[in-house]
Amino acid sequence: MSRNDVTRRLAAILAADVVGYSRLMGADEIGTLAAFKAHRRVLVDPAIARHHGRIVKTSGDGMLVEFASVVDAVSCAVAVQRGMVGRNAEIPEETRIIFRVGINVGDIIIDGDDILGDGVNVAARLEALCEPGGLCISRTANDQIRDKLSLSFADLGEQTVKNMSRAVGVFGLGAKDIASLPEEDLPTNRGLTEGSNGDRTKIHDERQEIRFCISPDGTQIAYATVGSGPSLVKAPNWLSHLEYEWQSPIWRHLLDELGRSHTLIRFDQRGTGLSDWDVEDISFDAFVSDLETVVDTLKLERFPLLGISQGCAISIAYAVRHPERVSRLILYGGFARGPFKRGQVEKEQSEAMLTLIRHGWGQDNPAFRQMFTSRFIPGGTREQMEWFNKLQRASTSAGNAVRLREAVGNIEVTDLLAQVSVPTLVLHCRGDAVVPFNEGRRMAATIPGARFVSLEGDNHLILEHEPAWTHFRAEVRNFLEAPT
Repeated sequence: MSRNDVTRRLAAILAADVVGYSRLMGADEIGTLAAFKAHRRVLVDPAIARHHGRIVKTSGDGMLVEFASVVDAVSCAVAVQRGMVGRNAEIPEETRIIFRVGINVGDIIIDGDDILGDGVNVAARLEALCEPGGLCISRTANDQIRDKLSLSFADLGEQTVKNMSRAVGVFGLGAKDIASLPEEDLPTNRGLTEGSNGDRTKIHDERQEIRFCISPDGTQIAYATVGSGPSLVKAPNWLSHLEYEWQSPIWRHLLDELGRSHTLIRFDQRGTGLSDWDVEDISFDAFVSDLETVVDTLKLERFPLLGISQGCAISIAYAVRHPERVSRLILYGGFARGPFKRGQVEKEQSEAMLTLIRHGWGQDNPAFRQMFTSRFIPGGTREQMEWFNKLQRASTSAGNAVRLREAVGNIEVTDLLAQVSVPTLVLHCRGDAVVPFNEGRRMAATIPGARFVSLEGDNHLILEHEPAWTHFRAEVRNFLEAPT
């Protein structure tokens, strides 16, 4: 590379590595690799993407990431380190994966997809100075975020670092400081717009609490709580991602409504979102077991249970197994039998969709995922459709999407319907292209005493701007608030 060919730019550089990686690999090589990959897939890489970062290169135990904004870089680092606290909560201390992170703002040299130069070197040295679970940034970086983020870094003074002739000004944020940050000072997951319903509590002005629990087969399940009041549990649906949903133009009006007078509890099903992706068992029984695990972890005694789409069958199975714990059952857009169980036509259509998933899910071109989006929200705005396209890719891999669709396709809980013994409200949109209207009506007709509400609309997921949402909200409120 000649001097005239050199391309430079100013960038924020994040360098991260795993504390004690050699020790961890020596103790359990396979387990350490699997855990590191899982942390990257469900927490680190999504956080980088959400904060507009680019992973430049990775090593066995770390990575180098470029950001256009140091605010984004620091916000991303804080999100990852706080997320790791939750992911490590149930892990023995000696096997925990803990990151150190260094961030610098400086001049870098572009060499193809790689980056070089002083800006990169300083970030790497800062990472080496960082305490486990913490964050170190350069003086230049601290100057740029000081008036933009409510974070107070400790001045660690001028540090002499390896292979650099000059001292580097270092500012640090310790692991305990990151874990104890007040909610209002967090740089991510701030409140979103309220929407059109001025009477509801704006739970998006609060921060959802994401934690993890372990199912009987060892799968790590991510769950979130937000709001106040009696508990309301939402079973998982087709694809979910606790953080992406929280900021979405499709889900936030529903989450606000459900958290209006309740503590809303929801979780990512296995194979998706922030829960473990590399799992042996993706099946209906496993889905129900994960719901049991979340409820037991939170020690919930009695609560209303909401199922949407496939979550209806999961909720029905749970309510039959544990009638003493479910006070009310709300089933929207659901079914008792999956598409493989509804006749040859639907079976062939579902098999065709599986073929499309196998060959097109992971591509940058969203055309394949758009087929699902156009069925789930045919009345969606461009913003809503683009968001749902991205959600699907971020929520799971192509392989897991296939396995999930196969598990959903084979659901059959028809024999359980007559055993439901709790008050039940069933709602379904007449033009639903994902789950036929007759499946919802059939389900309601077989559950003893269930009330059925037909909604005018074509969307499988009710959007805030359509009349069906007003009807849905009123029916659910009346059902939850009615005396027992």
